[in-house]
Amino acid sequence: EVLESGGASVQSGESLTISCTMYEFTAAKYCLAWFRQAPGQGREEIVDLDNNEETWYRSSVKGRFTASQKDVGGSLTFSLQMNAVKPEDTATYFCAVNVETYFCGATNMDYWGQGTQVTVSS
Repeated sequence: EVLESGGASVQSGESLTISCTMYEFTAAKYCLAWFRQAPGQGREEIVDLDNNEETWYRSSVKGRFTASQKDVGGSLTFSLQMNAVKPEDTATYFCAVNVETYFCGATNMDYWGQGTQVTVSS
């Protein structure tokens, strides 16, 4: 199960952090990703991070968003620090994980969170 938290309504330029937690996480190879979907648009991947320590960011968020992971007692928390947010960052954000390989991508994910809403007003 992937449990997300942290979505909020903020002003342009502000910061917030969204997270997802996966309990009893034991995968030897995995890839974590954040996707987002704005109203009327398709779902896009914005960042992924694998346990081979490779991280990829979509250009529209690179330099503003930072992904991190933390393993505590067998539970893995995947966080996205969002700085200098813009109105175009408004979307539902989804956390997802591939528990078999180092590869992400919308068609490769095994588990998805329920989504958390981020709204940025100007």
